[in-house]
Amino acid sequence: MRLLLDTHALIWWLAGDAQLSTRARRAIEDESNEIFVSAASAWEVSTKHRLGTLPGAGPLAVDFAREVRAQGFTPLPISLAHGQVAGGLVTDHRDPFDRMLAAQAREEKLALVSIEERFEQFGVVRVW
Repeated sequence: MRLLLDTHALIWWLAGDAQLSTRARRAIEDESNEIFVSAASAWEVSTKHRLGTLPGAGPLAVDFAREVRAQGFTPLPISLAHGQVAGGLVTDHRDPFDRMLAAQAREEKLALVSIEERFEQFGVVRVW
């Protein structure tokens, strides 16, 4: 399975946080699955850390790429197609990070590891 981690799923995975569901944890641990982390998550972590709303994410905000590589995850850049799909999603959900993750999951045919049920309104397969 090809999985895209929502930002909170990545943070909870790195922290060993029990908020990450058992199903999500097992999917990430399964070496037969390919795990992707979006550039949108790097943007979100950096932004929220700078604003003080994600104070515990200092190491991740400082060197996001190193943390992703250390886990063996695959970085997912944002493409023009991702941007076009994100902007065109018909929904009242305005969070630009969520819209980008949904667009990337749809375009790249990835299941999204997320606690957020609202991703299903974007037509995304969600693992939780």
